[in-house]
Amino acid sequence: MRVDSQSAVDLAGRTIDGILAAAATPEVASTDHSIIQLMFGSGPVVQAVLYILLLMSVVTWGIVISKWFQFSTARRQTKQFTDAFWNSKNLLQVNQASQKYSASPVASVFAAGHRELMRLVRGKEKREGAESYADGGELEIIDRALKRAKFEELTRLEKGTTFLATTASAAPFIGLFGTVWGIMNAFIGLSKVASSSIQAVAPGISEALIATAIGLAAAIPAAIAFNYFSQQVRILARNMDMLSAEFLNIAGRDVLSR
Repeated sequence: MRVDSQSAVDLAGRTIDGILAAAATPEVASTDHSIIQLMFGSGPVVQAVLYILLLMSVVTWGIVISKWFQFSTARRQTKQFTDAFWNSKNLLQVNQASQKYSASPVASVFAAGHRELMRLVRGKEKREGAESYADGGELEIIDRALKRAKFEELTRLEKGTTFLATTASAAPFIGLFGTVWGIMNAFIGLSKVASSSIQAVAPGISEALIATAIGLAAAIPAAIAFNYFSQQVRILARNMDMLSAEFLNIAGRDVLSR
């Protein structure tokens, strides 16, 4: 069977016009909701929640980056200092080495103990012939100086980690509050329209769920970072305790007993 050429041309033209008309219909554009559009199109309460969570996330990552460099430097210098300490029991040489590793909390604790030890030695020399502190009083003084320096270093190491713990625990609930508020507004708006289909309430629910997603995005890195940095603080605290015990042994055996 032969098809008339003019009829074929007309059919093709109508088909192309139909495709172009379908592509140009506003219905497709109206259902296109990106995440950014949903965020900026949400209500004022949900937007306030989103801004709070974004601010917490930015501060969290700033603390994470800063503490990462701090702990990396502290670990490296602590290893270098402890190697110098255990390889040389000459306290004067070790004290000179501690000046080069100021970022190491272990070196700072040693420097505090050494300063107190030298102060006691100078005082003992001035009191030649006088009685020394009874019952290991000198070692107790040095021990208190070491513990005080340790607490100062722990405070410096833990600075900022409290915000990480707060973000890890509070951000999901802040996001959940934004979600509940957004869903509540979506259903309130649904009660005011004639249509009760899912298309009428879906944008509002999507806007609300973004708050929960951003809350989790802020909380998860904060929780991981807090646990990691807490572990690093415990490791450095054990190193400070080991050095303090050995320092007291050396001070009592080789310096104050002379």
